[in-house]
Amino acid sequence: MNKKRPFLMALATFGAIFIVFFILILVFTHLTGRSIPFPSGDRIGVVQVLGPIVSSDKLNRDLIRFREDPSIKAIVLRVDSPGGGVGPSQEIHDEVAKTVKEKPVVVSMASVAASGGYYIAAPASSIVANPGSITGSIGVIMEFTNIEDLLDKVGLKTNVIKSGPHKDIGSPVRPMDESDRVILQNLIQDVHNQFIDAVAEGRDMERTVAAQLADGRIYTGKQALDLGLIDRLGNLQVAVDLAAELSGVEGEPQLVYPEKEKPRLVEFLIQETMGQLRQEIFPGLQYRWNGL
Repeated sequence: MNKKRPFLMALATFGAIFIVFFILILVFTHLTGRSIPFPSGDRIGVVQVLGPIVSSDKLNRDLIRFREDPSIKAIVLRVDSPGGGVGPSQEIHDEVAKTVKEKPVVVSMASVAASGGYYIAAPASSIVANPGSITGSIGVIMEFTNIEDLLDKVGLKTNVIKSGPHKDIGSPVRPMDESDRVILQNLIQDVHNQFIDAVAEGRDMERTVAAQLADGRIYTGKQALDLGLIDRLGNLQVAVDLAAELSGVEGEPQLVYPEKEKPRLVEFLIQETMGQLRQEIFPGLQYRWNGL
C-alpha cells in the first residue's frame, strides 16, 4: 500500500494540473471569443489585408509564420483594400509568391481589391471575388500638392539650396516644369511595367493581354472573371473551401487567424498619424485606386 501512495499522489497532481489548464482554456475562450490553436490537425490560416497598404511588416510576418507551420495546410488571403504604397505592395507580393511554392494561397476579395490590392493577389494559387467586388485599377499614380498661393497669403517664403536642378522635384513650393514632368512620367512608366509583368506572370497571361487590361480602369468581380483576372466567383467561405480542396484537407478545416499585436497606445497613435500624413501629403509612388 505504501508503494502505491506516491503513484496515486502523482496521478492526482497531474489530474489537478490538467483541470486547471482546461479551466484556463475555457476562460481564455470566453474572454477573447477565440479558441487556443494547437499544433495538430488540418488548419487553414487566414491573413487579412484591410485598408490602404502602408506597410508590409506585419502581413509578411503572418505569412511567414503560417508558411513555416506544418499544421497550416493552406492560407486564405482576405483582401479589402484599394492598394497603397508601391514598395509595401511589392514586398507582400513577393512573400505571397514564395508561399505559393510551399502551400496553396487562395485570395478572397471583399468589397475592394484594387491596384496594390490586386498586385498582392496576382501570384496566388487562385483568386475568388464577389460578383460586385471592385478590382483591377492596374496602374501607378503620383500626386503632388502645390501650396505656393497659400504661403503667399500668409506671408511665408521658402529658400531652397540644391545640388542639381531636379533635387527638389515634386516640391510643393514651386511649379512643376516640363522637364520634371518627363522625368516623373518615365518613372511612372517603369513602375507600371513592373505591375504588368507581375500580372502576366502571376496569372499566366500573355504580357500584351495584361498590358491591354492595365489602363487603370476598375472591374467588377464578374468582369474580372471574364477577363481572366480572377478564377472564381464567391464569398470567403468559397475561398476557404477551395483552399481546403487544393491542400487535400477533408472535412471542415479549423480557421486560424494571426495573433493580434498590441503596440503601446502612444506608439500606435504616432504610427497611425504619420502613416495617414504620409499617404495624404507625401503619397509618393502608389499602386492605389483613389475611388475611396
